[in-house]
Amino acid sequence: MTRPLYEAKADFFRTLGHPARIRVLELLCEREHAVHELLSNIQIESSNLSHQLAVLRRTGLISQSRRDGQVFYAISAPEIRDLLLAARAILLDVIKDQDGLKRQLTSGRRRVS
Repeated sequence: MTRPLYEAKADFFRTLGHPARIRVLELLCEREHAVHELLSNIQIESSNLSHQLAVLRRTGLISQSRRDGQVFYAISAPEIRDLLLAARAILLDVIKDQDGLKRQLTSGRRRVS
């Protein structure tokens, strides 16, 4: 039996559900990085970074290669950059809506409606 697309999408978004994974993807959207470069840009333990990289590799979002004794990582699909930019735009809209609601609430403190 074929797995429903909505389940695959849910799994995909669960993969993105860790801040370190998002940061890894943001960095890899700029260019490929060696592990030590990722570690210096993400404030987590190396074992935790290793785990997060393994999750992203298993799901096919990133790939790895070895050169000159170092492991390099790169994004597997350029569309990941578009997804991260879309998330940024959505968050900006949400914040804008929340700011508008906050202004409405604070401007009419004594009004019921």
